[in-house]
Amino acid sequence: MSTEVERLSPQAQVFVMHFGEMGSRWGFNRTVGQMLALIVVHPKPISADELSQLLGVSRGNVSMGIKELQSWRLIKTEKQPGDRKDYYSPIGDIWQMARHVVDERSRRELEPTLSLLRSQLLEDSSDSYDLHAQAKMTEIYELLELANDWSKAVSGLSQKQLQSLMKMGSGLGKLVEFKDKILGQSDSK
Repeated sequence: MSTEVERLSPQAQVFVMHFGEMGSRWGFNRTVGQMLALIVVHPKPISADELSQLLGVSRGNVSMGIKELQSWRLIKTEKQPGDRKDYYSPIGDIWQMARHVVDERSRRELEPTLSLLRSQLLEDSSDSYDLHAQAKMTEIYELLELANDWSKAVSGLSQKQLQSLMKMGSGLGKLVEFKDKILGQSDSK
């Protein structure tokens, strides 16, 4: 283990390793997850060479990871006076990074699926199997369209508004129940 890694607290080391494991569940590989975590917790912008050394991965792997993090719009490149190397730091605060992840996942996952479903639902068929499949695809389309619209609406909220919304938690369900009672609607499902 390099001396730089040893200067990270054990707590930070555990976080970086865990974030790598979680990365694959969030849409990027383990090394990219570790790189992002290290860039976030590192007290100053960090070079690709330092990332490679601290994580014990090849420089080529780090270069590919940097490109991936840039495509997710999660890191920015900085220069330091008198140094030709690029240094990397988070694009903003944690809230901004979370917005970028939500926006990218919508762009990469929801929008292509919605596009495919739209094209498939435009096809006519009299086959009973196809009619059943189209009914299910319509349900999926409607759900994903709502999720995509909700994601875009939430992404447009200020940090303060978003925090307030998240703090409401289960209170949102009570608010919807109250609205339904006032409007005389009921949940039939």
